[in-house]
Amino acid sequence: MTEILQVQGLKKAFGARQAVREVSFQVRAGELLGFLGPNGAGKSTTLAMMAGLIPADSGSVHVAGISLAEQANAFKCRIGLVPQDIALFEDLPAQANIELFGALYGMSGHALRQRAREVLDWVGLAERAQDKPASFSGGMKRRLNIACALVHDPDVLLLDEPTAGVDPQSRNAIFDQLERLKRAGKALVYTTHYMEEVERLADRVLIMDHGEVLASGTLPELYRRLPAAQTLQLELDEGAPLDLAALQALAGVRQVELHGSQLKLGVQDLTLATPLVLQALAAQGQQLRHISSGRANLEDVFLALTGRQLRD
Repeated sequence: MTEILQVQGLKKAFGARQAVREVSFQVRAGELLGFLGPNGAGKSTTLAMMAGLIPADSGSVHVAGISLAEQANAFKCRIGLVPQDIALFEDLPAQANIELFGALYGMSGHALRQRAREVLDWVGLAERAQDKPASFSGGMKRRLNIACALVHDPDVLLLDEPTAGVDPQSRNAIFDQLERLKRAGKALVYTTHYMEEVERLADRVLIMDHGEVLASGTLPELYRRLPAAQTLQLELDEGAPLDLAALQALAGVRQVELHGSQLKLGVQDLTLATPLVLQALAAQGQQLRHISSGRANLEDVFLALTGRQLRD
């Protein structure tokens, strides 16, 4: 696939604080890049620089070979932005909101009205074209915001937490729309605080913290960065002391954590490790209440890289 969006060496400081440090990545046509990081990691600042809302101290952004620095107007016509805070005129009808945004891109007349109706239908709001956003639910406003960002048919869509505060039904509707945009060949950059959204939607994931890119790749590539790909979780009876070092020494066991009566082990192969762990626990006089297993997920990768929860 062709690389549509190219970001190279972006930097931004606010006084003495370096908010973004040498951020680089590419997004291909028909691809969604999941953009993850704790609060204050630099995600929104990076998106703002990519959209031309704030100037970068250094670095470059290109869309389909068009440079933001050298051809700003042409560049911005190829970018659509769905901001974190809903950006609508509450007392204008939905279609008028879209036409207003289209006019900012030089669209007018019949072509603009037709395109506004198309994107309203795209986001499932065609029947509410003449209703005002003030009467819409949070999810409907989010979908209208996406329609406003699509009116000029951009190559790249930047979405900054587009499902914040919406109900599950609206969230699923937004997911369906984004998957349709991918199939239509759009390049999407998607920031969120919900790991499950990235696991469902993203073709590749970029994890950022303290203004730097810590890792990027497909989900399988990121999972391979973990010392253990599978987990074994056991609930123990209180009582006998537990020899964690003996468990850590077992073949195939990579991580051992104990929180109260909850024992969690990271293992390479559940089939091989489980019997060994159970035998070792029995030898130590431990009694089991419950046992479960699972696979590593994106949150495990995130915690391993940043050492903190996504919402910290």
